[in-house]
Amino acid sequence: MPLSKFVLRPGINREGTSYDTEGGWFDVNLVRFNKGRPQKIGGWRKSNDNTFFGTCRALHSWVSLEGTKYLGLGTTCKYYVEEGGTTYTDITPLRSTTGSNEISFSATNGSSTLTITDSGHGAVVGDFVTYSGCVSLGGNITAAVLNQEYEIQTVTDGNVYTIIAKDTSGTTVTANASDSGNGQGTIIGKYQINCGLDVYVSSTGWGVNTWGAGGWGSTSALTSVNQLRLWSHDHFGEDLIINVRNGGIYYWDESEHTSGSQTRALELANKTGANLVPTVGLQVIVSETDRHVIVLGADPIEGSSRSGSIDPMLVAFSDQENALDFEPLTTNTAGDLRLDQGSLIVGGINTRQETLIWTDTSLYSMQFIGPPYTFGVNLINSSSGLAGPKAAVNTPVGVFWMGQENFYVYNGSVKKVPCNVLTYVFNDFNDSQVYKVFGFSNSKFDEVGWYYCSSSSSEIDRYVVYDYIDNIWTYGQLSRTAWLDQGIVNYPRATANNYLYQHEFGYNDDGSPMTNVFIESSDFDIGDGEQFAFISRVIPDVRFLNNSEAGQLNVVLKVKDYPGDSLSTSSTSVLGSTTKKADVRARGRQAVIRFESDDNASATGNDDVGWRVGATRLEIRNDGRR
Repeated sequence: MPLSKFVLRPGINREGTSYDTEGGWFDVNLVRFNKGRPQKIGGWRKSNDNTFFGTCRALHSWVSLEGTKYLGLGTTCKYYVEEGGTTYTDITPLRSTTGSNEISFSATNGSSTLTITDSGHGAVVGDFVTYSGCVSLGGNITAAVLNQEYEIQTVTDGNVYTIIAKDTSGTTVTANASDSGNGQGTIIGKYQINCGLDVYVSSTGWGVNTWGAGGWGSTSALTSVNQLRLWSHDHFGEDLIINVRNGGIYYWDESEHTSGSQTRALELANKTGANLVPTVGLQVIVSETDRHVIVLGADPIEGSSRSGSIDPMLVAFSDQENALDFEPLTTNTAGDLRLDQGSLIVGGINTRQETLIWTDTSLYSMQFIGPPYTFGVNLINSSSGLAGPKAAVNTPVGVFWMGQENFYVYNGSVKKVPCNVLTYVFNDFNDSQVYKVFGFSNSKFDEVGWYYCSSSSSEIDRYVVYDYIDNIWTYGQLSRTAWLDQGIVNYPRATANNYLYQHEFGYNDDGSPMTNVFIESSDFDIGDGEQFAFISRVIPDVRFLNNSEAGQLNVVLKVKDYPGDSLSTSSTSVLGSTTKKADVRARGRQAVIRFESDDNASATGNDDVGWRVGATRLEIRNDGRR
């Protein structure tokens, strides 16, 4: 019988029905298009076995003058610097340090819960505090148990909170009857900055903040404590500047770290020589060519100091090459400006020629022009706001971003990016967690994409990807909370489940088979669609990309009689590296063809095998009208 050759259009198209997009691909998971051909995505492995506290939502890399490669990780609880690929240094800034013996401990016989009294402690649940100078309570709660870092479990009131006692290995310790002391010797408590939330709060008022946050029926301002914890960060030379959205701005000095004199970031406004440095902000950026520190949503200058309250449309910038001087003078380039289109700066991104700033409605371009004005600001577009603070990403062909209902690109002008999966993405989107969206680039494959929360999830579980060279889209299900493209290392990095992962390594899931990998065609008529037809043979065109001798791939045929019918699986065959043909039995008027990884691959030695599908041929014959 004659063979029918199927070379399907690259990319996924979900804007129509499966039937009216005949000749293309309709559904997919964990598959990209490479040179127009569907291919299993690259795998991932843990960068190391160490974990970090909290959900990481920000990654940034840079290199010191001595060639040390640094990676910054901002989580809901802490900020870390990783060096050498193995260990995380906790550089989370301190909020306060107590005087000697302002803290006392109380234990209950048979309980691991310790009650701490510290007048006006200012802590919230999830905060971290480190004690030193404590003495034993008299029994199991020894000085070694007390003199370490603790996470606050409950907050009774402004003066009292609790922790769970542990030994230095992290094992819970239970108090006994002898633990009757208060731990006071020369106790010092060092409180790290308040942790943020792991969920986004869209507004303020009744029911949106922590119980008891304000008076009955009152609203409260969004702060770094009652809002989704998002970090922004950028390097200033060898050093690092970090900002908690709606909170403080901090500086980490690399030279002090390497000398062993300081490991934590310090408040920028409190550093020696600081002059009218913003104390709060929405985002911090270092302009690449002109070397200004830019604070989006800074607090304004009032008299001889900063107000301490965010102006959501104010942009402040430092003197050139000086991160500590923000006082506008005729003798420097420091200053500020206020945007007027919109109500809130959502985010910004640095490019080689300009800094792009999005409000909730508009896009601005900010360019260095030199004294006396320093920066010129142009309104680029007034109807292309940013979905979330991290929803924009820079690529070699332009800056792409996700808006509220569309995808956009700026490469001199703003354009909507035609998207064949637009309805599919935005109809299954959790709008309440839009600030968790982040854009990413995978330059090895000319891809830009976005991770987001589906409508049934409060945490990121989906991604959508655009190949900006071939202008095609795909999507999939994968949980990642932050991403960094290859740069100072030759592979992308991403975070999930309190681990840092290296991506594009092999084709498995951290040593296990990558499950639910598939691509499925749109419906195609068998013959003219009038008569029933019978598919009896598949001639595959498959290339296995690694471990080719053990490669296996399933080909599945699904059929139905009418476009409105549900598909039923008619035949599944295994394709190996030496398979020349697969005998199948499928009968119907319409069919789809599906390629999927063998999810039991570990049992067949196929747990690290990639594949690419070319032109498949099917043997089809007429089979009557009934």
